[in-house]
Amino acid sequence: MKIGYPCINQSLDCTSSRTFRLASYSEERLIEIVTSNLACLQRILEYNVQHGLYFFRLSSELVPFASHEINTYNWQEHFKPTFQQLGRYIKAHNLRISMHPDQFVVLNSPNSNTVKNSIAELVYQCTILDLMELDTTAKLQIHGGGAYGDKGSAIDRFADVYHTQLPDAVKARLCVENDDRTYTLLDCLRLHELTGMPIIFDNLHHECVNNGEPMREAVEIAAATWQPERDGILMMDYSAQALDERKGKHVQSISEQLFHDFLAETEGLDMDIMLEIKDKEASALKAVEVARALGRL
Repeated sequence: MKIGYPCINQSLDCTSSRTFRLASYSEERLIEIVTSNLACLQRILEYNVQHGLYFFRLSSELVPFASHEINTYNWQEHFKPTFQQLGRYIKAHNLRISMHPDQFVVLNSPNSNTVKNSIAELVYQCTILDLMELDTTAKLQIHGGGAYGDKGSAIDRFADVYHTQLPDAVKARLCVENDDRTYTLLDCLRLHELTGMPIIFDNLHHECVNNGEPMREAVEIAAATWQPERDGILMMDYSAQALDERKGKHVQSISEQLFHDFLAETEGLDMDIMLEIKDKEASALKAVEVARALGRL
């Protein structure tokens, strides 16, 4: 089991998510920001290795406006040596890497322009992982999208876009996550049946909307969609409900007892856990200690 957190390290004095306004776009500005972002990413990865945090989600903002038509600069070639160096570090320390495009990535949208922009964003993020020369256990994670009044048709539309419009490199990395409102684990299982995509399981989303599956059974269903040689072991997102907040809102800090109980309930199941908890690495460090005490690391 590897445990990690997404995108931002709050202990360091840098961010890998610097960006700038579209109105101030220039190639010089782009090169400056990407150079800074990748230098910070190296520091974050080094921090994670030093602290036993071997799962990390890269920021979608590593290359600002990478999927926007304004960006015609060949950043892929310019930064290829840096990406390769980062990839070598990741592989040397056996880190697990993922990316999670923003909510505007909706493959089953009835709007063809939305689909086009979604694919461009997936191609960009896939290119990051490809430039790092990571294998297909490094994943791109998206949600099912909207239901648009007919979830069955929306699922079929997702599958059609997957098969007819996505490049093979993207398909090799793509996963679908159960969400907290529309796409349950069983809906994602239907998408898996139509496309072969593995399911990234989210425990909090499952608590918000489900078809009655107990937590351990739900994890087992998701884990069975992963082919170890191609996909690695199950990736999952872990969080807990913030008290007195809207349903599905992530907690500020981990409850070590709740995390202990989750690990006890899933004893014997292999998974890598991404903590979607607001204080990032602070909770991840606590989670590592809980998992270590249970012999799960």
